Amino acid sequence: MKLTILGATGATGRELTRQALERGHDVTAVARRPERIDVPDSDRLTRVQADVLDAETISRALKGAGVILSGLGIADKEAPGVLTAGARAAVESGADHVVWLAAFGTGDSARRAGALTRGLLSTFMKSEMGDRVTADATVLGFGGTVFHAGPMSDGPLRPTRRTVPLDKAPRRVFPARISRATVAAAMLDEAESPRHRGHIAIPLER
Repeated sequence: MKLTILGATGATGRELTRQALERGHDVTAVARRPERIDVPDSDRLTRVQADVLDAETISRALKGAGVILSGLGIADKEAPGVLTAGARAAVESGADHVVWLAAFGTGDSARRAGALTRGLLSTFMKSEMGDRVTADATVLGFGGTVFHAGPMSDGPLRPTRRTVPLDKAPRRVFPARISRATVAAAMLDEAESPRHRGHIAIPLER
């Protein structure tokens, strides 16, 4: 399968790239600094320089994409708009499917999060909440899948992983932690065999 990964230098983007190559896919890894994509070279890996805020470079990078997966995040001191720009570029590329990463407790998943979680996110993510919600809506409107993950760790891939629709997400005071490896695996499962098109999916470790 032909996969294109946005934000490939980030922790989740690198994990998506690594696992996608392990699964035998052809991967185009997109980043502003592609030389920092810290995965072994492979004849199935193409590193591409592009910035989602630069319409020309990102359009060129996504041309002919099969399935797009996003590991994009908002870096410290970075102005909001990156996620919305990335989502719009992915949708406008005409890809077969878009699998997007977002945060549990934001947007439509806020109602499944506890009041304390909602309060903390609305305080600490206040400046970026609009960007996150708009990006989610853009991908969902296209028929893509949006993964809302809890706080992520650098732990191992869990063999007990599962993915549930938003209305089946466990209600907790705080969202359960989940490893990036498990989130990446869940996103790749969805890329290979879509089950949640047009909906929010929740990756779980048990």
